[in-house]
Amino acid sequence: MRPPPALALAALCLLALPAAAAAAYFGLTGREVLTPFPGLGTAAPAQGGAHLKQCDLLKLSRRQKQLCRREPGLAETLQDAAHLSLLECQFQFRHERWNCSLEGRTGLLKRGFKETAFLYAVSAAALTHTLARACSAGRMERCTCDDSPGLESRQAWQWGVCGDNLKYSTKFLNNFLGPKRGSKDLRARADAHNTHVGIKAVKSGLRTTCKCHGVSGSCAVRTCWKQLSPFRDTGQVLKLRYDSAVKVSSASNEALGRLELWAPARPGSPSKGPAPRPGDLVYMEDSPSFCRPSKYSPGTGGRVCSREASCSSLCCGRGYDTQSRLTAFSCHCQVQWCCYVECQQCVREELVYTCKH
Repeated sequence: MRPPPALALAALCLLALPAAAAAAYFGLTGREVLTPFPGLGTAAPAQGGAHLKQCDLLKLSRRQKQLCRREPGLAETLQDAAHLSLLECQFQFRHERWNCSLEGRTGLLKRGFKETAFLYAVSAAALTHTLARACSAGRMERCTCDDSPGLESRQAWQWGVCGDNLKYSTKFLNNFLGPKRGSKDLRARADAHNTHVGIKAVKSGLRTTCKCHGVSGSCAVRTCWKQLSPFRDTGQVLKLRYDSAVKVSSASNEALGRLELWAPARPGSPSKGPAPRPGDLVYMEDSPSFCRPSKYSPGTGGRVCSREASCSSLCCGRGYDTQSRLTAFSCHCQVQWCCYVECQQCVREELVYTCKH
């Protein structure tokens, strides 16, 4: 089943990137300072046209493209979110049979696996995180620093800091994803639930950071602002949610006129199981093994593994090959006067284990 149009943005984050583009952003973890979007604050027709073309190229619904075209800076922010979600997904699953490979992602998004649940959650989280930080970095035309009550945002700006605007990010994203409607489709309900799990994971990492400006280190004057935790922390939270994901079925709620998610009834029990908690990732289908190439993944053949930790599971009982290779590394480093470190280049032999095909 095709994901509903209101949630097409979640699919964007895992569908919009070719492998080469993803590799170019390998270091993006959510800790970086986002650079200002080129052209903000100018009226050059070429730059405005470039923004409109970027929106048209993204995999969005018609309504989402219209909103994108009205928000200078949004198209590039969405692309950054796509890179961020993909790379975080690959990092969190780097030692598992399914490693968030670009191959097979289209097929996965059409199913109700645990992996699909993670893709929706991490996509929504990356969008929430990146939008909030784009506001504070001055990359969005209609938002700026966080302006929550009680925070001295104007003073913080004077001191060179700017709070991440999660309030604007979540409000805009809810509008971008579309109105909340009770769906009669189990898959749509599950996707919406997992999307909001991702958004909540970002919210849970919002912290108030303060800086003192008093004489001799005293805190006579203090400036505070909101700051998101690194996206790596959010990725770890969502990976834990994946590990404890809840399998669900549906039951009709006649009072609300929609389907509700419930855990399947236990064997021999006439009643349905408990409803999943707001922070639980939910899925409907048991996942394939991912051992062999399929429309969902390239399999595990040729994957590098750890003989002590992961080869037995990752190689699916096929065994592994052992190769010896020489690697160069810096060694015998010394600090030289005044301001640099001088190292020698050493070579060592190491064993590499790869799963058999």
